Amino acid sequence: MKSMTGFAKTQFEIDNRTYSVEIKTLNSKQLDINTKLPTLFRDKDLEIRSLLNVLTRGKVEFLIAEDSDKSKNVSVLNFDVAKTHYAECLKLQQMLDVKANDLLSVVLSQSDVWEVAETKELAEEVWQTIVDNINSAIALVDEFRLHEGKILKKDFIHRINLIEDKLDKVSVYENERISIVKERIRKYFADFDLSVDENRFEQELIYYIEKFDVTEEKVRLRKHIDYFRETLNDKENGKKLGFVVQEIGREINTLGSKANHADIQRIVVEMKDELEKIKEQLGNIL
Repeated sequence: MKSMTGFAKTQFEIDNRTYSVEIKTLNSKQLDINTKLPTLFRDKDLEIRSLLNVLTRGKVEFLIAEDSDKSKNVSVLNFDVAKTHYAECLKLQQMLDVKANDLLSVVLSQSDVWEVAETKELAEEVWQTIVDNINSAIALVDEFRLHEGKILKKDFIHRINLIEDKLDKVSVYENERISIVKERIRKYFADFDLSVDENRFEQELIYYIEKFDVTEEKVRLRKHIDYFRETLNDKENGKKLGFVVQEIGREINTLGSKANHADIQRIVVEMKDELEKIKEQLGNIL
C-alpha cells in the first residue's frame, strides 16, 4: 500500500553551478504533473514528464532550481565591451592630453565588462546526470509513499477491526429487541381492549419481525469486512477499497434502518463514525 503523499530532493552540479531537483506529491484522482524549470531545461519538459509518469496518480509538483548559495558562478570577459571601453578611455586621454597609467587595469575594473557564463545547451552526458538525479528523487518519493502507506494500513486494520467488534455486539441485543417488539404490540392491543387470537398474533408477529431481521445484513457486512482486509494487500488498491467501503456503508445503513433498538442504533452510529475515518484516509491511497 502506498500513500499519494510524498517528498524528495536531490542535488547535482553543471558547469560549477549547483541545482536541486524537488518532487512533491499530493492527493488527486488522476496523475496531474506541474513542472517549474530554469531556461536551461525548458526543452526537456516532455522527457521529464515521461519520467514522472511512473508515479501513477496524484498531483505532482516538480521543480529544478539553482541553489544560489552553493553555485559557483564563473565570470567571463565580454571582449567587445572591454575593447569599446578601452578605445573610449584612450580617446579621452588624448583629448585631455594627460598621462594615464595602465588603462587596461581601469577597463578591467568595470563591472559591465564581466558577465556570468551561460550554458547554452545540455550535452548528452550532462542530461544523463540530470536523468539519474530525477530517477533518484522519484525512488525517494516512492519510498516515502510506502512508509506513509504502512502507517495508513495499520490505521485501516485498526478501524475495520473496531467495526467488526461493534458488529459482534449487535447479537447481544437481538433477543431483547424481539421481546421489546412483542411487548409493544401486546400493549397496543391492551390499550385498545382488543381480544387477540394467540395463533394469529404469533403469525403476524413473525411476519413483522422478519421485516426487521438483520441476519442477512450482518452476514454481508462481515463478508465485506473480510474482503476489505484482503484488498489491503493488493497493489494500488485505493479505488478498489473505496468501492468496498461503499458496500460496507450500505449494509451499516440498512442495519440501522432495521434496528428498532436504541443500543443497536448506538452501535450503528459508532460503526459509521469509524467508517467515515476510513473514507477520509482512503482519499490519500494510491
